[in-house]
Amino acid sequence: MAPANPIYVIGHRNPDADSICSAIAYAAFKQARGEHGYLAARCGNSNARIDAILERFHTPLPHYLSDVYPRVRDMMSYEPLVVHEEATCAEALSLIDRHGITYVPVVSDQNKAVGSLTLAQLGHFFIPRLDEPRAMRQVRTSLARIARTLQGAVLHTAEENRIEDLYVRIGAMDVRTFWSISEREQISAAQSLIIVGDRRDIQHRSIELGVRALVITGSLPVDPEIVSLAKERGVGLISSPHDTATTAWFVRTASTVGKLADRRFNSLNAEARIADVRRKFSQFSPHAMMVTGEDNLLQGILTKSDLLKPVPTRLVLVDHNELTQAVPGADEVVITEILDHHRLGPVATSQPILFINEPVGSTCTIVADHFRRHGIAPSADLAGIMMSGLISDTLLLQSPTSTPKDADVLNWLQSHADIKAQELAHLIFSSGSVILANPADKVVRSDFKVYAEEGVRFAVSQVEELGFDNFWQHATQLSQALADLRATERLAFAALLVTDINTQNSLMLAKGDPEFIRRISYAHVQQDEIFDLPGVVSRKKQLIPYLTDVLKAMSHDDVSPGTRNRSGAPFTR
Repeated sequence: MAPANPIYVIGHRNPDADSICSAIAYAAFKQARGEHGYLAARCGNSNARIDAILERFHTPLPHYLSDVYPRVRDMMSYEPLVVHEEATCAEALSLIDRHGITYVPVVSDQNKAVGSLTLAQLGHFFIPRLDEPRAMRQVRTSLARIARTLQGAVLHTAEENRIEDLYVRIGAMDVRTFWSISEREQISAAQSLIIVGDRRDIQHRSIELGVRALVITGSLPVDPEIVSLAKERGVGLISSPHDTATTAWFVRTASTVGKLADRRFNSLNAEARIADVRRKFSQFSPHAMMVTGEDNLLQGILTKSDLLKPVPTRLVLVDHNELTQAVPGADEVVITEILDHHRLGPVATSQPILFINEPVGSTCTIVADHFRRHGIAPSADLAGIMMSGLISDTLLLQSPTSTPKDADVLNWLQSHADIKAQELAHLIFSSGSVILANPADKVVRSDFKVYAEEGVRFAVSQVEELGFDNFWQHATQLSQALADLRATERLAFAALLVTDINTQNSLMLAKGDPEFIRRISYAHVQQDEIFDLPGVVSRKKQLIPYLTDVLKAMSHDDVSPGTRNRSGAPFTR
């Protein structure tokens, strides 16, 4: 079972074997050290080689992440405090006071969001409106809610749970003028709620008029004849423990919140990106917004304060350190560590982190060395996983990126594994052709990395094959796919490096600016955009430095690849 808030150990986009294996191994190293919560992850599809490695060592594919953009679901408050639309203002105020909140979702019986309520809205409701005195006397509630709010005794009631509009009147004037104001305002007796003390004449007159209910204040005794008459005429009768002024206030708080709720609310989707949501929280917007799902079911709320909380997603980057190669959204979350063996790229973090960058042949070499230095013996399968990443990235120590440390670590891993390096290399490199196993558009995105040099953005993909036969059979389709990739990603140029593991040579297919293609000094092979690169097997150590030199030369000559006019002549910087 995955931890609740895992720290993802993840390699670069379009991962190769070293990226996958180092993520698995470093997460296992953390667990072995008692540092829990680390989870191996990937941000791209597997391939036949990776599948063969993982199957051999009984290891599942790491958890898939398409992106790590912080989303509403990462920051929102689940199971927020709510009020039902038929709850009273008194109950809402009590909830707000007890918990120190200012925003409450209003829900229906099915927990559907129907509106929102704020302390400001409640305050506005209770502020006297001099231009609308009638509105100040109006309450929408039921007799049962009035009795509950008053904590009073019900002496008689009928249809006590019916929600209705009532108008409150204090029975303080002489009985001869008692009803004159109600008549002028055309308020019917059936809509009237009379609050009165022990004035028997007002009590009697109210019942005769057929008011909806009488509230007798101060817990004063009520004449049995009045009780009997109220029952006979169907008039509600409630005894309040409070004085008249307090009772009138409490009756107003017995109004249901449904009428006050703002039903024109904007809700959020839990999958919305936080970066997009921030724009919805303006200076004058509500303190919070509801998060709803299907059929408007309430899932939670997101407050302005939630947006200030640290993003919960944390990453450990392995086998890369450039954000252009990282899982999308990595620049918006917390990066806690980086383990890599490539050149340093532009990366900024919000706090100091552990950054290990060694000039070795694979990231698995670095991870395995962690096991060795801390005296932790890996299992046979885990040792095999690290051997696979090391062998794959160094071509069994034949790549120019290989170092004596890679060889030393490989020997140490062999002592813990149940397989020898030569046998494992045969399994890895004969595990299937990437070109045969995938359509052309996926081949050119296999182990695909974007770079930026001399102000130029370009990409290089790499696949390893046993010979070049498969490449030549699909060269036309691969050329078109590479052109499409260049256009889609808006690159100055894109290249595919096809490496023959047997001969330790490569072919490079390049699509891009004609001036850039013209300046490539390697020999053309059959087509103008295919080059023979004898002895080149490392993208990192051999090809990228060469391409960078070409770009520097173009920069020196004031030629910018990818920026040409309609006549074909290059634009200058």
